[in-house]
Order: sequence, then C-alpha cells, then structure tokens
Amino acid sequence: MGSFSIWHWLIVLVIVALIFGTKKLRNVGEDLGGAVKGFKKGMKEAEAEDGAAKPAVTQQVRDDNTVDVQAREKSDT
Repeated sequence: MGSFSIWHWLIVLVIVALIFGTKKLRNVGEDLGGAVKGFKKGMKEAEAEDGAAKPAVTQQVRDDNTVDVQAREKSDT
C-alpha cells in the first residue's frame, strides 16, 4: 500500500464519495467519532473505579532476605 501516491488516494476518495454520497459518509464519521468518545469515557470510568478499589501494597525486605508484603487501604490524602 505504500507504493500508491497521493493522486491514487484522491481518486479513490472521489469514487467513494460519489458512490456513497457525502451525507452518508458524514453520518458514518459522526457515528464512529461518537463510538470512540464513548469508549474513551468508559475506559476512564473503569480506571477510576479500579484505582479506588485497589489497595496499596507495601513491601519490606527483612534482614534474612525474606519479603514482607502488606496491603493497606489507599488514603485519599
């Protein structure tokens, strides 16, 4: 696909616009944009829920080379 020049892509774009019409293409673009925005919003909400629900974990290495792992509630401050 890298061998096509800009003129090839412009011709393809014109043909697609003639076949489908600009109004239909605009509607498809708006629907796709709305879907992407909804997906991003859902991901942010999921990250916020995960961040609030996950406990913070602390690790402490003792003198005898063992690891002490403790979970504690994450504070908002």
